Amino acid sequence: MPIYQYKAVNIGGENIEGSYTAKNKNEVIMMLKQNNNYPVSIQEKESKSVLDLKPLSRVKTKDIAIFCRQFYAMLNSGVPIISCLDILRQQVENKKLKQVIAEVYEEVQKGQTFSEALKNHPSIFPQLMVYMIAAGETSGSLDIIMDRLAVHYEKENRINNKIKSAMVYPSILTFVSIAVVIFLLTFVMPTFLGMFEGSGVALPLPTRILLIISNGLKQFWHVLLFIVILSGYGLRRYINSIDGRYNFDRLKLRLPMIKILNQKIITARFSRTLSTLLGSGIPLLQSLENVANAVGNTYAAQGIMEAREDVKKGVDIATPIRKTGLFPPMLDNMINIGEESGTLEEILDKTANFYDDEVDLAIQKMTTLLEPIMIVIMAVIIGFIVIAMILPMFDMLHTVH
Repeated sequence: MPIYQYKAVNIGGENIEGSYTAKNKNEVIMMLKQNNNYPVSIQEKESKSVLDLKPLSRVKTKDIAIFCRQFYAMLNSGVPIISCLDILRQQVENKKLKQVIAEVYEEVQKGQTFSEALKNHPSIFPQLMVYMIAAGETSGSLDIIMDRLAVHYEKENRINNKIKSAMVYPSILTFVSIAVVIFLLTFVMPTFLGMFEGSGVALPLPTRILLIISNGLKQFWHVLLFIVILSGYGLRRYINSIDGRYNFDRLKLRLPMIKILNQKIITARFSRTLSTLLGSGIPLLQSLENVANAVGNTYAAQGIMEAREDVKKGVDIATPIRKTGLFPPMLDNMINIGEESGTLEEILDKTANFYDDEVDLAIQKMTTLLEPIMIVIMAVIIGFIVIAMILPMFDMLHTVH
C-alpha cells in the first residue's frame, strides 16, 4: 500500500504532520478525523527506486529482544500500547524495524489488536511472538508476556553470538591458508620455473604436479573463479530449497564433529521455547507446533511434529520425544518428571539453562579441536609446496657434483 505524507491541525490549533499507510487519501482523511484532527494537505510519498543502493537493514534477533524489553518497560510503567508503539517507532535504530513498527502503529490505530497487527508482518515478527502476545492480550498479562519474550530472545541472541564467535578463528585461518597457497603457486613458484627448466634435470613428480597447478591458476584463474562463484551460488540455492535445507539440517545432526553441538543447541531452544509458551498459557499442541518452527532445524522440526501427532492421540509428551532420537536422554527424563509433578514449565526452564551452559562447553571443545586440525592441514599443504620446490634443487646440486 502507498504511504501518504499529511499535514493537519488538531483541536488546539497546533500544526501536526506525519506519514500513514493507506489504500487511498480517503482512508487518511478518515483516520485524521477520528483522532479529532483536520487535514490540511495529503500527498503520496514517492516509492523508492528498484536501483536504490541503500537497502533497509535486516531485523536480527537482537533487535526483537530490545523491542520486547523496551515494550515491557513501558507497559510495566502504565503506558498504553498505542503510546508504546508511537515512542518505539521514533527511537528504534534499525531502519527496517522502525518502518514496520510505524505500520503496526497505524494498523492498531485503525482498530486491529496488537497481535493482529504483528501477524501482518510474518517476515519480521516470529509466529511464536505473535501467539504469545495474543495470549497475553486475552489474559490481560501482556506486560508479563513481553518480559518473557525479552528474556527468550536475549538468550537466543546470546547463543547465536557464541556460535558466530566460535567460527571467526577457523574462518580467518581458512582464508589465510588459501591466500598463502595461491600466493606461493602464482608468485613464488614461477620464479623457480625458469631455473628448473634450464637445468636439464628431470623434475620429481610432486614438482610436476605443482607446476601443472601453478600454470592452471595463472592461465585459467578467471575460469576457476567463475566455477567457484557458480558452485557457491548453486550450493546456496540448493540449501535454501526445501529438500536442500532438510538434507543439510539432517547432515548437521549426523556429522561426528558438529552433531553434539547442534543437538545441544536444538535441545536448549526446544526447552526454552516450550517453557515460555506453556508459561504464557498456550495449549500444549499449539506450543509444540510453534516450537517446531523455532528450533532452527527442519529435520528436527519434522521429528517434533511427528511427536505432536502422538501427543494429539493422548500419549504423554516424554515418550514421543524419546522416540524422535533427536534429543539427549536427559530431556525426556526431565519432561517425564515435570509431567508427573505438574511443574513442566519450571523443569523445562531449568533444562534450557543447563543446556545453555552445555552449548558453551561444546563450542569451546569444538574450537579447541578445530584449531590443531586446521593448522595440521595448512602445514601439510604448505609443506608439500615447499618440498616440491626444494627437491629439484637437491637434484641440481647432485648433478653439479
